[in-house]
Amino acid sequence: MEGANSPDLQLQQLPPTSMTVTVNEVSFSYKENLIGALLAIFGHLVVSIALNLQKYSHIRLAGSKDPRAYFKTKTWWLGLFLMLLGELGVFSSYAFAPLSLIVPLSAVSVIASAIIGIIFIKEKWKPKDFLSCGLAIIGTYLLVTFGPNSHEKMTGENITKHLVSWPFLLYMLVEIIVFCLLLYFYKEKNVNYIVVILLLVALLGSMTVVTVKAVAGMLVLSIQGNLQLDYPIFYVMLVCMVATAIYQAAFLSQATQLYDSSLIASVGYILSTTIAITAGATFYLDFIGEDALHICMFALGCLVAFLGVFLITRNRKKAVPFEPYISMDAMPGMQNIHDKGMTVQPDLKASFSYGALENNDNVSEIYTPATLPVMQEEHGSRASSTPPYRVLEHTKRE
Repeated sequence: MEGANSPDLQLQQLPPTSMTVTVNEVSFSYKENLIGALLAIFGHLVVSIALNLQKYSHIRLAGSKDPRAYFKTKTWWLGLFLMLLGELGVFSSYAFAPLSLIVPLSAVSVIASAIIGIIFIKEKWKPKDFLSCGLAIIGTYLLVTFGPNSHEKMTGENITKHLVSWPFLLYMLVEIIVFCLLLYFYKEKNVNYIVVILLLVALLGSMTVVTVKAVAGMLVLSIQGNLQLDYPIFYVMLVCMVATAIYQAAFLSQATQLYDSSLIASVGYILSTTIAITAGATFYLDFIGEDALHICMFALGCLVAFLGVFLITRNRKKAVPFEPYISMDAMPGMQNIHDKGMTVQPDLKASFSYGALENNDNVSEIYTPATLPVMQEEHGSRASSTPPYRVLEHTKRE
């Protein structure tokens, strides 16, 4: 009787054991998510402090008589060290948490820069600026709370399997076509809208973060004892990471020459985050197994963070460049084109300008430049020895 009941007793004990394993796996996944999120937040916060330290160094040198270059100050070098430390923290975060969770957390950099600007650089804020910052913080909280919990060891076999999967191959085909079309219009047709340039940056950035997660994950596994550096896919991902980062920085530099940095920060954050999340969901299958509520709340967190970052950057005033001369605006009582008054010098439909050799035959006679008076003398005996005209010289009295 006891022998007959013992198998039943053993079978009844199996479900609690399996549930315990599932609970442990879930708690471990949340722990990895928390580690990755904290590393990303720490990295972006330190990068913001570093950038503001370097900005403070430039401002202090510009407002003093110190002849030293900016790279010879301790403040600037401290900022550079903190920037490298912050970038290392962000890089490490990709090895622990899903890509779709880490990428939107770059909003922390915008929030921190705004707060640091108030405290240290004495930037003025209005009540709506605090509202914008609050929205960005709420969006960040929703992202961390409802982020995806998919965790997979970044081994060479897994990365190769994802690289040749049909969803990612289809995504890469679409991305290459869109990138080539945008590049054609940008280079050949001179379509240099900010959306076009930042879409090029975002498409390259999506590949950058995909390769960064692969490289960071394989490095962490190698440090833990599971060597992954002997897989060729590691070096393929490393080369792609460096190449896409370089071209991404080149397009971003071109955008900064054409548009305001605040506008680039907001539009770039929205486009880069959206495309990077799409790439992560396609390559690493971040949202597989997530319920609809978590996905909707995560999307809501992204939208709130987008709105907060956009309002923070929109409320910032554009920097007024320093002019080492007295402009016409500074002269009291002088009307100029900025006051919608008369212009000081009409451009005459761009047909006449000082200091340029241009054909002014089509300019009406009233606008022709003044010439010196010419008088002809009577023909006489001295006609052969003197020229038939003379130029009247202006005296001091005149």
